[in-house]
Amino acid sequence: MLKLSCIHIPHNKNTEKCTITDISLPKTVKIPMSMNMGAPCNPLVKVGDEVAVGQKIGDTDAFLSVPVHSGVSGKVIAITDYKLANGNVCKAVEIECDGLQTKDSSLTPPVITDRDSFVKAVRESGLVGLGGAGFPTHIKLNPKSEVDCLVVNGAECEPYITADDRVMIEYTDDVVEGLSAVAKNLGIEKIIIGIESNKPDAIKALTEKTVSDKRFEIKPLPSAYPQGGEKVLIYNCTGRLIKEGQLPSDEGVIVMNVSTAAQLNHYLKTGMPLVSKILTVDGDTVKKKGNFRVPVGTAVSHILNYCECETDKINKLIMGGPMMGMTAYDIDQPVVKTNNAILAMNKISSDKQSACIRCGRCLRACPFNLMPTEIEKAYNRRDVESLKKLKVTLCMNCGCCTYVCPSKRKLAEINQLAKMIIPRN
Repeated sequence: MLKLSCIHIPHNKNTEKCTITDISLPKTVKIPMSMNMGAPCNPLVKVGDEVAVGQKIGDTDAFLSVPVHSGVSGKVIAITDYKLANGNVCKAVEIECDGLQTKDSSLTPPVITDRDSFVKAVRESGLVGLGGAGFPTHIKLNPKSEVDCLVVNGAECEPYITADDRVMIEYTDDVVEGLSAVAKNLGIEKIIIGIESNKPDAIKALTEKTVSDKRFEIKPLPSAYPQGGEKVLIYNCTGRLIKEGQLPSDEGVIVMNVSTAAQLNHYLKTGMPLVSKILTVDGDTVKKKGNFRVPVGTAVSHILNYCECETDKINKLIMGGPMMGMTAYDIDQPVVKTNNAILAMNKISSDKQSACIRCGRCLRACPFNLMPTEIEKAYNRRDVESLKKLKVTLCMNCGCCTYVCPSKRKLAEINQLAKMIIPRN
């Protein structure tokens, strides 16, 4: 089997022993109608409406989409335009919390009778991939190709983030039962949970829980980055190679995140859709670091204040990990379904870029053997044909090339820009 390249970076898992806790309710939440890959939802409520926890407040008939639900009870006070991190604009529903957290009385566990009803239920849960780009889970669980293996991402290879680790330890039953439900309804015989070896408690908990179930394999993986990348994870767990232009299902695989599985099982048991997020809060400006459950739509500023963050000292605020996360443009922006961490940093690298010294480190670091320096040249020329030949679309934006570059060149960023100028079929 080929060995995919990886790099070793500081783990900084400062919160790995911090149990998941609920933070105080905010006074208001702002819930965007677009929190996943695909089409935005249309608001189903209007200003003045009373809403309950778990109530559907947004939906659309578009294929690539999932509904949006409220994580608080209260009154709708505004429906505004909201600019997303990618520059697109969608509607957002603002709700004034009443503090009661009254649940929607119509919520009941879904009735599953066959594969179609299972997929329909998954859509109604509002579930998207909680460890990546937010691809709608019901579409992933309804592949056109035959699938025989469910690969589960418990790697959590980004520095600082420990939310998935805590989910595997504290919600072991939900993880296993959620995966079992997927396997049962899709007719999958093999479930492989890949976990980095720096998470011994999670490995132990899941091994003990699945020891009598032959479908499961708990696979400890080297603590190396980017172990949790979808194609990297599939290859290291199964030996199957996902080629350019292929989906995992083309090779008989579906990939799920452990937190997605846990949330799915919670919905199947209770009928409560995805209305909150478990995320890690860390950084050198944060006094009360930890893993917290927050309602979707909660302002980052509220979370940081709860965590006793010295907000005036923040030089960089990252939503996600330092390798693949995005810099927050507003401290008051809301938490969405795909957020798994908030990092509030004072000390950051400010090294200036210099000319490429042709050392080749970026080539050796890339998991897919891409050539970032050549991609950069082709992008600067806007040479689409060369970019295609260089297979830039394989780039998963892991950031390894930028991380190892001694000249501090923004190679990963250039890769992303390069992908954007290639016409889509």
